[in-house]
This record gives sequence, structure tokens and C-alpha cells, in this order.
Amino acid sequence: MSVTIGASRIGGGAPAFVIAEIGLNHNGSVEIAKQLIDVAADAGANAVKFQKRTPEIATPEHMRDTPRETPWGTMTYLEYRHRVEFGRDEYIEVGDYATMRGLEWFASPWDVPSVEFLEDLGVVAHKVASASVTDIEMLDALRETGKPVILSTGMSTMDEIDRAVETLGTNNLVILHATSTYPMEPEEANMRMIPVLRDRFAGVPVGYSGHERGLQISLAAVAMGAVAVERHITLDRTMWGSDHAASLEPGGFATLVRDIRIIEAARGDGVKKVFPGEEAPKAKLRRVPA
Repeated sequence: MSVTIGASRIGGGAPAFVIAEIGLNHNGSVEIAKQLIDVAADAGANAVKFQKRTPEIATPEHMRDTPRETPWGTMTYLEYRHRVEFGRDEYIEVGDYATMRGLEWFASPWDVPSVEFLEDLGVVAHKVASASVTDIEMLDALRETGKPVILSTGMSTMDEIDRAVETLGTNNLVILHATSTYPMEPEEANMRMIPVLRDRFAGVPVGYSGHERGLQISLAAVAMGAVAVERHITLDRTMWGSDHAASLEPGGFATLVRDIRIIEAARGDGVKKVFPGEEAPKAKLRRVPA
């Protein structure tokens, strides 16, 4: 079974759908967001993804008044959330720019009003962040949109994933294996979950959302059959912000997309054959004919 997002098909033998996660790595700047869209488009990604919150709802109560050191001075965590949040005008600008660069764009809503906000902008799909797997009210709102939904599964038990899938339904659903450690160490990758999720939710396309350093684990996911790969991108891993250290810089992201396509070509069809390139070595080296 496959899911269609914009002009791209996910699953069903289609090339891996590559999502460049911008998230909050724009640090509240439309210009940085546009530069990151350029990074994604130049690398050959299929989509860029943002995050959308209503800070008063999405910020846990115990975190709201916690002091946060930021490039704009010391402020409360709630004030910081407002500072980096894009509004309607900013989203229209970056969304139009992504479309102009040939990319699909969507976001992870973190609350029901954010679902409505994104629907009003006409997004092609929605993404459920791992932190929102247990937010049944929001999952219900996402199902009501009728749009494709991509579900990340980090920081979640299998029971929680089961309940989320039951709430969302399996039509128009893509599941991403994930581990929500930033950055993630290889020992926590648990890549064997990709076939486990594929078997458990038969017919639902399964991909991978990575927070590791480097490229190896994401490439291994494609070799294991992941039909979508999501990675955070940044202009510079040393920039201020919580996600930059677990993100790929422009050169690394371009290499990732290139190598994903090489691995897809190399997987083949599983039918043993003698390739044209083998004929000359065969004629030269094989002494005993069949």
C-alpha cells in the first residue's frame, strides 16, 4: 500500500520520500528558514517540515516560567516559545518559497488549534511528533482532516503506538521508527523495529526519523526497506538551539540524499541474473562452461 503526499508516492516501490526537518532550526527567522529550504531543494529532498505550536497550550505548565538563556537575552521558556514561533504571514512566506523550490511542505502541530491553523494554510499532510503520540484529542483532529498523516514513534511504548494508530486509522498513514534522544547514540537506534512495525501494521508504509550524528544509520534504514527518511537540517551545528547538534549541515544532507538513491539502485529486484557487465569477465575467466 502507498500514500500520496502532493506529487510524491510513499511506499509501493517508490523511491524513499526524504523529509528535511527544519523544525525550529530557523530560530524565528524567515530568512534562515528560506536558506534551509534552499539546502533541502538543492540536495534533492522531497519535502521540508516545520513545527507549529500554540505556546500557551503546547508548553507544559511546569516549564512555562523556567528561565531560558537565549540570543535575545534571558526570558521564560514560554516567552522563548513565542519568540521562535512563526505566525500566519511567516508561514505563507516560507510555504510559498518551498513550493517555488519544488518542495512539499507541512508541519508537526502540537495542539488542536495548530491543526486548524495548518489546515487553513492548505498543507498537503500533517506530521505527528513523537511527543504527541499520546495526544488523542489532537490525533482525532488530524484524522478528521482526511489528510495523510506521518506518525513518529519515538519515546513511545508499543501500546501507545497501537492506540495512536487505532485513533488515526491505517488509511493515509505513514509510520516512522524513531528514538527521541538528541543526539542519538547507535546503541539506542534499535533499527530492527523497522521490520517489526512493518509486520505489525501490515500495509502501512514504514520509514525512519533519525536524530543521530552522521549518515550511517539513516542509510542502513533505507537498506532495511524504510520508505521515508526524515532528518533535521541546519546551516551550522554550532548555532544556538536544542536541535542543531543532532542536525545535518548542508554538505552532509546532500550526501545523505545522494547515498539514499545509490542504495535504492543497488537493492535490485532479488532475481539472480548475469548482468551485461559480467559477460566479458565471464568469457575471460570461466574455464568450465555450465
